[in-house]
Amino acid sequence: MNRRERIAAAAIAAAALLVLRFAQAATGSLISTATIGKVCVLTAGAVAFGNYDPVGVNSSTALDQSGSFTVACTKNTSYTVSLGTGLHAAGSTRQMSSGGSTPDYLAYELYLDAARTTVWNSTNMASGTAANISPVTLTVYGRIAPHQNVGAGSYTDTVFSTVNF
Repeated sequence: MNRRERIAAAAIAAAALLVLRFAQAATGSLISTATIGKVCVLTAGAVAFGNYDPVGVNSSTALDQSGSFTVACTKNTSYTVSLGTGLHAAGSTRQMSSGGSTPDYLAYELYLDAARTTVWNSTNMASGTAANISPVTLTVYGRIAPHQNVGAGSYTDTVFSTVNF
């Protein structure tokens, strides 16, 4: 092999090494992350008692109704839901107001159970742990005591609910 052939062979070998060098691959990794915080959301609800007749049927019989609202939390989040006493409460007694400059007040109560034995407040609360993110319906049981001395009109109250998680 003469000198020219050796230089050509060396050039071909160098070119082959150069091609192999650029044809090689390197590996690495990319890490993806996310943080999911505990979150709960309450939706508004209502207890619509309808007509209360303190002189007739409700002179001796309480008026019972129920309503509902929902709570949705991130999966596996434990929560409690409390109810306040309302905007027109007298101490711990919930009352609806007829409004106006000289309102009447209609006492009522909200309960955790259908038997209406456990008042739903900031001490006795609904609780649970979210199995998934689907909303859970919470039923509230209401009662207006019989034979209240109130005038005709529309009565309302607003009770704030709080979810702790």
